[in-house]
Amino acid sequence: QVQLVESGGGLVQPGGSLRLSCAASGTIFSIDAMGWYRQAPGKQRELVAHIISGGNPIYADSVKGRFTISRDYAKNTLYLQMNSLKPEDTAVYYCNAALSTTPFARPMNYWGQGTQVTVSS
Repeated sequence: QVQLVESGGGLVQPGGSLRLSCAASGTIFSIDAMGWYRQAPGKQRELVAHIISGGNPIYADSVKGRFTISRDYAKNTLYLQMNSLKPEDTAVYYCNAALSTTPFARPMNYWGQGTQVTVSS
């Protein structure tokens, strides 16, 4: 069984910073890609940032220059450093991983439970 556990959300003032973490645990053979998505009230879930193993990160235009995604391959942990936060960044942030649990299994998508980020004065 695989678990993705996010942490680091909270309430921050506009212009502030937060760092989200996502730890993947369980029976994991390999992780092909990991990413952060977010969903604001009344809106669809959208990609924030994504990184393929050994590749370059991809960012949504709305967060370029403000957010940085990184990954600790040894710890199977994903991070999202969020700077210069804006009220429109308010959302539940979800971690996603495409991973295989055995050498012969096709990668499947797994999701964390989400962590709330609220940007407000």
